[in-house]
Amino acid sequence: MHQLFRLVLGQKDLSRAGDLFSLDDSEIEDSLTEALEQITIISSSSDYQTNNNDQAVVEICITRITTAIRETESIEKHAKALVGLWDSCLEHNLRPFGKDEDTPHAKIASDIMSCILQNYNRPPVMALAIPIAVKFLHRGNKELCRNMSNYLSLAAITKADLLADHTEVIVKSILQV
Repeated sequence: MHQLFRLVLGQKDLSRAGDLFSLDDSEIEDSLTEALEQITIISSSSDYQTNNNDQAVVEICITRITTAIRETESIEKHAKALVGLWDSCLEHNLRPFGKDEDTPHAKIASDIMSCILQNYNRPPVMALAIPIAVKFLHRGNKELCRNMSNYLSLAAITKADLLADHTEVIVKSILQV
């Protein structure tokens, strides 16, 4: 893993997290999977929901990672780790605290969702993502569900057979909204 990612994620150093944006995308591209795995560990800790520093570090790192993935067009290379982090969000509360106040894991899920599902035209990525995506439809977060439905409709246009096994879940979700 790149030294700066190691420092920021290992020490959860918010003061250095912004420095990740000064690095070239190509300089950190080989570190992204390992960084995503480290973020999964951090976000799964028992105190993550109440630790504002950890949440800020994770949010900044995810933004940097998803930007690098988009700019280097390396989604296929990092899709498994990205989907793994996304899937780990399902183990946590995703229901909003109050009006328009998402939980920390709902914020992660939303950021990851857009990075993954904007690649609806890449069947290998969608094959990993669709089984996880449909699980978000019944997790009590209407905004996540609405956005997920939009992305799934785009995926259906490109590769409908990937959604066939999930038709019942998708239809139930539509009827609930």
